[in-house]
Amino acid sequence: MVPQSLKEILQTEISSKLKSTVTIDSFSPLVGGDINEAFRLQTSSGLFFMKFNSVIRYPDMFKKEATGLRLLADTGGVKVPGVVLYGQSEDDIFLVLEYIGPGQRKVSFWSDFGRSLARMHRHSSETFGLDHDNFMGSLYQSNQRHVSWRDFFTQERLEPMVRMARDGGYINRETVPAFERLYRRLHDIFPEEPPALIHGDLWTGNQMVDKQGNACLIDPAVHYGHREMDIAMSRLFGSFAEEFYDAYHAEYPLDKGWQERVDICNLYPLLVHVNLFGEGYVGGVERIVRRF
Repeated sequence: MVPQSLKEILQTEISSKLKSTVTIDSFSPLVGGDINEAFRLQTSSGLFFMKFNSVIRYPDMFKKEATGLRLLADTGGVKVPGVVLYGQSEDDIFLVLEYIGPGQRKVSFWSDFGRSLARMHRHSSETFGLDHDNFMGSLYQSNQRHVSWRDFFTQERLEPMVRMARDGGYINRETVPAFERLYRRLHDIFPEEPPALIHGDLWTGNQMVDKQGNACLIDPAVHYGHREMDIAMSRLFGSFAEEFYDAYHAEYPLDKGWQERVDICNLYPLLVHVNLFGEGYVGGVERIVRRF
């Protein structure tokens, strides 16, 4: 339920942003997220998407998300919802976005999607990381910059999640040394590539179809990383269509052996799931790290 005080703030803020008086007629709850309460806003100026959460628990989460969406939008490579505004009330933080109405995939959906992601990945930086930290789901994500992918992946991605899983009692003593052996091998496992601007949380649940039949990405965990991280995660919880990978490869070919590196890339999102949802994901993590 949306507090009346938040409704009044939203009306004021949206009106200010659009430079016209906007009234909110209704809030329709939306399902699908595990972290935030989400609603479709029916207003006198059309439909908007809004989500909110506790300002005490996540004071800057939506500011980070808005920044990430704008970074992706600025590449011109992929479609994302336009950011209308973000802000806070006394108790809540909120984010208002362009409403992406459900559509039907056009015939070229997957091929267009693959090419657009490849074009986005060509946007690079001198270092891996970002000039600010953000979130992966509801977990804090450090983006301290590194010249080396191995150092970034080890120190900013795997080590914090392994440490959290160990402290939470999810992984056993034998698993931690196995990760340490893997860290030393990462230089030999991953091909040298320039940092790529990546979505960071690219699974099937974070891509939508707009009314024109095109792909639209939501809920980013943006940073400059190894582009195989996006490709790998797209295969973690139900794979994208093969036309997507074919088109991506034609636009920006992946290095030989990328399929064998998918599981290593996915250690990070799997560890995130261990720390968010518990031991059901531990077996997958242990199988991968012991294999490598």
